[in-house]
Amino acid sequence: MIARTFRALLAGTSLLAMPALAAEAPAPATYIHAGHLLDQPGQPPRGPSTVIVVAGKVAEVRDGLVPAPAGATVVELGDRFVLPGLTDMHVHFYSDGDPVKARLEEVSRDAEDGVLLAATHARTTLLAGFTTVRDLGGEPRGVRALRDAIERGDLDGPTIVNAGAMMSVSGGHGDLGGYSREAYDAFHPKDYNSVCNGADDCRRAVREQIRLGSQVIKFAATGGVLSNVAGGLGQQMTAEEMKAIIDTAHGFGRKVAAHSHAQAGTMAAVQAGVDTIDHGTFLDDATIKAMIAHGTWLVPTMLAPRTALEQARAGKLPPAMVPKAEAAAAAALASHRLAIKSGVKIAFGTDTGVSKHGDNAREFKLLVDAGMTPMAAIVAATTGAAEALGRSDSVGRIAPGMPADIIAVQGDPLADVTRLEHVDFVMRHGKVVSGH
Repeated sequence: MIARTFRALLAGTSLLAMPALAAEAPAPATYIHAGHLLDQPGQPPRGPSTVIVVAGKVAEVRDGLVPAPAGATVVELGDRFVLPGLTDMHVHFYSDGDPVKARLEEVSRDAEDGVLLAATHARTTLLAGFTTVRDLGGEPRGVRALRDAIERGDLDGPTIVNAGAMMSVSGGHGDLGGYSREAYDAFHPKDYNSVCNGADDCRRAVREQIRLGSQVIKFAATGGVLSNVAGGLGQQMTAEEMKAIIDTAHGFGRKVAAHSHAQAGTMAAVQAGVDTIDHGTFLDDATIKAMIAHGTWLVPTMLAPRTALEQARAGKLPPAMVPKAEAAAAAALASHRLAIKSGVKIAFGTDTGVSKHGDNAREFKLLVDAGMTPMAAIVAATTGAAEALGRSDSVGRIAPGMPADIIAVQGDPLADVTRLEHVDFVMRHGKVVSGH
């Protein structure tokens, strides 16, 4: 009876008259002609090359400028240097890099305002050449909604791997310390609580973020510069709390990032099995050896302490933040130089949202100044970041079967890495969003 009814419904439509799916026309191809191609970062670049894109993915990479067949789209990039879309492992789309403006507008922004602001920042980031990001702190439902809207093609932006809200102990970096009682009550989230105390409570907090759609988990191992608490940058979360967070997240298939400045907090997070240390401001030989032994990635965010120091000295930060900004900026460069020299795995990240969105590529020169070659810095933002994300099959390379996330710049970034600060062609998932 059900089958007869279904056939009757089909008879009243044009579906039965449609040709078989196998007879449908193949998707049109796009032929990208590149003067120079770094399709596999870490390996030597190729000369004139053609990247063939079909249905949003790379179909072929060929040597030379291959003529396109009839019906194909041709993207002529001349002598430009073509490479995979970049990845930033640490952004905050809900923050706009202007602490004074943020404090003035905080009391008048609704959740709807926040997600529209985040969408603007996402597009700016994509146009700067970053086709994948890890958002490590924003309103959980809003970031999840933005992530999904981009994946549906409703909005232009990078692929987002979202953390939702950061786990923090009471009074720590991530709690709303420094606010009045009325402000704390007003701003504290009503449908979840990412502040946790004790191992069991921290397991609960991780599960709440996963319930809200988080794909990665972040916790504050130590104090932070931009929290209005004069508690310094030392360890704030216990080793037991960290392990509870990490084990719970790993059980759900989520990787874990630790916001960490002080050495003790970093060491505890590494020993607990964290996947990335973000900031890593105060590193010593013992901590670095532990990171290498555990395979822990460092996301240096070198742009952030410099920006925070500039803001502090300009009077844009509350008094409690100023000494922390001074301490972090003074220690970061030496720590990161030591980590790079020692062979710690580095993944590119900026903490953009402290700095302005779209300026992400300024981090490349800072990495090179700290001892990386331009190629190593590019690897950190492509194949390295992809490995740290656990997404090497979809991020960081231009290869058959991979999503077509492709950028181009004038000049050779392997000779002058600041060329990456001026991206003039961007394709994400086969769609040209800038430069042609």
